[in-house]
Amino acid sequence: MTINEYALWTAIITPLDQDGLVDFVKLELLLKKQEEASNGVVILGSTGESLNLDLSERKKIVEFSTDLNLSIPLLVGVGGVNLGTTLEWVKYLEGQKVQGYLMVTPLYAKPNDIGQKNWFQALLDKASRPCMLYNVPGRTGTPISLKALIELQDHPNFWSVKEASGSIERFGEFVDSLPSKKVFSGDDALLPYFALRGATGLVSVAANVWPAQTHLYTKFCLTGRGSETLPLWEKASASLFTASNPIPAKALLHAKEWIETPFLRPPLTHEDFHELESIKEIDSQIDTWYKKNA
Repeated sequence: MTINEYALWTAIITPLDQDGLVDFVKLELLLKKQEEASNGVVILGSTGESLNLDLSERKKIVEFSTDLNLSIPLLVGVGGVNLGTTLEWVKYLEGQKVQGYLMVTPLYAKPNDIGQKNWFQALLDKASRPCMLYNVPGRTGTPISLKALIELQDHPNFWSVKEASGSIERFGEFVDSLPSKKVFSGDDALLPYFALRGATGLVSVAANVWPAQTHLYTKFCLTGRGSETLPLWEKASASLFTASNPIPAKALLHAKEWIETPFLRPPLTHEDFHELESIKEIDSQIDTWYKKNA
């Protein structure tokens, strides 16, 4: 399939071993589970703790993942606050076998319309592959500029938007204002509502722990059956955000024995998660739902 045919993209976690180093054995296992479910994958996004990994680690993850020659496409996270450093990252990625990029609003600085347009223009010009531009004000400190995106909408490398503001009204504004672009939900729980406003698909945290199940959930939502998934999937999605992402996801992956440890890079820690038994119960409910509906 082409990149445009993937409705579900998993923002993959970065597994760590007992020494706190990247666990490439488990990373391969996780990527192959996504391949089995026919999900596209985003590596080195915020769920992958990209900002807490050093440059050499990020490069090794990219090279390892692409060397697996998976049948699914890989997007790579692109973001930061220093334009020169971010452009160097894109330059490096241009030499790798990845299919596209997830480009987030500049962090911390809170740029306005012109600043954001200039930032994304520079990154889009440096790239030669499809770019998904990412609105996540809860992490970046400021919403993406819709005005900037409208002005950039004819750029050949601007492919899609990931909208994770949590607002159905805001999501609709992106769909209406950018008719030539695909607009993906960045909120697992809101996909049933966003699908009614023209969502193309989902960029998911939940698919880390429920790859095939989230694939079916996405299909339900995009074919008008999203109401059938509530309130179970709302509860399941909420359970993955009872602590900072990806703390709960890693805790459940460890409980499922898909990864060796629930460890994260500082300042995040698995010790901040206290809801393991409840999330394991939800995991069981999701499995039951899947077996009934698959």
